[in-house]
Amino acid sequence: MKTITIEGQLRTETGKKATRQLRSQGLVPGVIYGGTQEVAFTAPVLAFKPIVYTPDFQFAEIKVDGKSYKCIMKDLQFDKVSDSLSHVDFLEMVQDRPVIATIPIKFTGVSIGVKDGGRLITKVKSLKVKSLPQHLKENIEVDITNLELNGNIRVEDVKEPDYEILNSPRIPIASVVMTRQLKQEEAAAPAAGAKAPAAAAAAKAPAAKAPAAKK
Repeated sequence: MKTITIEGQLRTETGKKATRQLRSQGLVPGVIYGGTQEVAFTAPVLAFKPIVYTPDFQFAEIKVDGKSYKCIMKDLQFDKVSDSLSHVDFLEMVQDRPVIATIPIKFTGVSIGVKDGGRLITKVKSLKVKSLPQHLKENIEVDITNLELNGNIRVEDVKEPDYEILNSPRIPIASVVMTRQLKQEEAAAPAAGAKAPAAAAAAKAPAAKAPAAKK
């Protein structure tokens, strides 16, 4: 899985004044927790860009004060006025200690329902899972090949042996719905079918006899 390297420095000063000064220098404060000790650090805002502004799930290798921490990003904060990145939280990966992560879903295959004229609707883009660090991966593949028209794939249909999926099992993650054109075609079909028997019956009916001429 892709790993982003972030080089930072230990943060020694805290408080609003110190934080404002850091941000004025183009630095963003962050915290690494989950390991033997919590690590407060700072890094240039540009160093966070590859892991913050992407839908991909990635590891972060954070190098601080000669030490390296393998992490996943857990939380972000943005300034309410400027919308700039203001704080980042990371969770350190510890061998044999389960973590909770949000993994994107990757849909594979072409749905039967789409081939029949339906439209694929994706309702959930990622799943929250509990897993050991060594089992984490970039995405969860969900095969939609057998998804029929008006059918759903739900959370409970996703089978990942190394993951405990924490989302509600009955939530739909993808469905195939009828398009407006398909609905119109289905509505027109019965009407056309009803006209055909009526026309056939009229053709089979005996012709009416002309009235006899008066002598």
